[in-house]
Amino acid sequence: MRRGAIRRLALGTAVLVTSGLLTLAAPPDAQAAANCPGRKVRTLPFATGSVLVHRRGGYVCAVTVPKKPGVKQRMSVGLRARGGRPVVDEGRYAHRAGPVTVHAGQRCVWVTGRVGGRTVVSGWILC
Repeated sequence: MRRGAIRRLALGTAVLVTSGLLTLAAPPDAQAAANCPGRKVRTLPFATGSVLVHRRGGYVCAVTVPKKPGVKQRMSVGLRARGGRPVVDEGRYAHRAGPVTVHAGQRCVWVTGRVGGRTVVSGWILC
């Protein structure tokens, strides 16, 4: 009886450790999905990271994620609907900049992202 309890405890511990490791190793897409509603419509990769763009209804959301998360570094994400003002989140972050959201309706959006000294600029997309 005692041996069975120890096995159950060991199995439960193994399951918890494994699920914790899987959570820590979640890909950037999964991290962004937790912050931006809707479906991913674009990924803008660049040397030090990528910007993930999601759309839901008339709203567009963007998050910048670094290739090497965990170390605080200068990051930003910017999003602007054509004819509107840009919404920007910038600072020193370890895991992501954003999310930022704009109501675009059927308008094009302009997306920017930066991690460290490298940037990406989309031009007008999602027209």
